[in-house]
Amino acid sequence: MSRTIIVTGTDTDVGKTVFAAGLAGMLGAHYWKPVQAGLEGGSDSLSVAALSGLPPERILPEAYRLNTPCSPDRAAEIDGVEIDPARLVPPVVDGPLIVEGAGGAMVPVNRDLVFADLFARWGHPVVIVAGTTLGTINHSLLTIEALRRREVPILGVSFIGEPVEHSEATIARLGDLKRLGRLPHLSPLNAQTLADAFAQAFDPADFA
Repeated sequence: MSRTIIVTGTDTDVGKTVFAAGLAGMLGAHYWKPVQAGLEGGSDSLSVAALSGLPPERILPEAYRLNTPCSPDRAAEIDGVEIDPARLVPPVVDGPLIVEGAGGAMVPVNRDLVFADLFARWGHPVVIVAGTTLGTINHSLLTIEALRRREVPILGVSFIGEPVEHSEATIARLGDLKRLGRLPHLSPLNAQTLADAFAQAFDPADFA
């Protein structure tokens, strides 16, 4: 299988890095984070390396590594860096590639561009990662609307958290998209527990 899948979230810290790690591990994919904003305590690429079980060569280097944990446009300003969208092109790899955005779809990349604009340029299908906590219906439907307005293809929505059937079903119905599965919060969280939970919660065929 050779396919690029973009992972975006409905909000910051919704769990998309853990999801991206599980998906990359399940598919035996490469992983790429175009812009890392915030380096203290490690990066998302390091987290994916630890949780996915992938060999190191499948964790691709970021185009930009910024120090401050905030939106990439502001983090770049603080670091005195100008983010050039021409450098933010998904690399060509042998096999599937998982690309993880920063924060949500409407997070600014630079002063003139949000991640949803990049997704539209790339044309690859997006998986929306949504929590199941209060507010998720609003955040999820707004994310879907922003992506569809830009004609970004959406593969489906994946949930993270405790089961909340009403919220999950409502988002899938009103958003008119596929409900891919739900990943519970894991304790402990490591490569083995994530792989086991992913195998139970998700069907690889949905991402093929």
